[in-house]
Amino acid sequence: MLNHPDKVPTELKVIHLNKKQHKRREQLLEVMNDKHGLKQLRKRLAKKAKQALKDNLKGKDKEQKRVFVIDFHGDVKAQAVTQFREEISSLVSVAKSGDEVVVRLESAGGMVHAYGLAAAQIIRLKEAGLTVTVCVDKVAASGGYMMACVADKIISAPFAVVGSIGVVAQMPNFNKWLKNHDVDYEMFTAGDYKRTVTVFGENSDENRAKFQEELEQTHVLFKQFVSNYRKQLDLEKVATGEHWYGEDAINLGLVDELSTSDGYLLELMKEYQVYGLHTRKKPTVLEKLGLAQASETLLTTAVDKLPEFVSKVEESYRI
Repeated sequence: MLNHPDKVPTELKVIHLNKKQHKRREQLLEVMNDKHGLKQLRKRLAKKAKQALKDNLKGKDKEQKRVFVIDFHGDVKAQAVTQFREEISSLVSVAKSGDEVVVRLESAGGMVHAYGLAAAQIIRLKEAGLTVTVCVDKVAASGGYMMACVADKIISAPFAVVGSIGVVAQMPNFNKWLKNHDVDYEMFTAGDYKRTVTVFGENSDENRAKFQEELEQTHVLFKQFVSNYRKQLDLEKVATGEHWYGEDAINLGLVDELSTSDGYLLELMKEYQVYGLHTRKKPTVLEKLGLAQASETLLTTAVDKLPEFVSKVEESYRI
């Protein structure tokens, strides 16, 4: 986060995916001993590099679109938004209007406020004049779909799970158990609805009704948000809390195209330069030297051996 002290220092890694793919193709051709194919590949790459240099000297490449790839793997708390917002802040500071950002999204949803923030980060990309494509290979449901619907285009794998435009809340209640064990539970609040249903208190019908009302209000906000970005959707059909696989989702208008992120990126690489961004925890000096893992292994071994050592000491003492 900008202007926030780093409790865990991170570093941004940028990978030129075109070069990485070319290198893999060369390795495969070398292993296959396909000398002709390898020669043709290197010839095409050299020709392309030469043309790019000419365009650079003439100033023709200034308008060429660039593509950036970032990942979001979300849990219930959407904790990945910490790195996600940093990557987006980096992007909006260097990307040009018209560049494309591909977000490879995987999330089954979670907390409303957390995924609201994650969706707002994608909105920042659009406000910067960038084209946003979300690729869903496995799942983008509930809060995950809240993020995906913001994009200019949603691409889904045929059996990826999307949708689940609904709100759910569940909790156990231990009030009867406490009463059976003669345990009193008291809760003090100021405000009629500061707390509605509780885990340990006795929940009244009025409290349950109020809690249900709050869920319905959240659902209305969710539907309005989706409708703002996916105007073609029939919310009566899709905002029921159900989820769909990609094959059905495209017919409902939940997604725009069926493909995998790999296939889409390979097509982009034929025409554009594609860069992958990844934020990772900066390794410590001990981790770089491999000492951190060694010390952890040593400690684990010592803990495992401790009971055996103690038993021997006790045995010696008894003798």
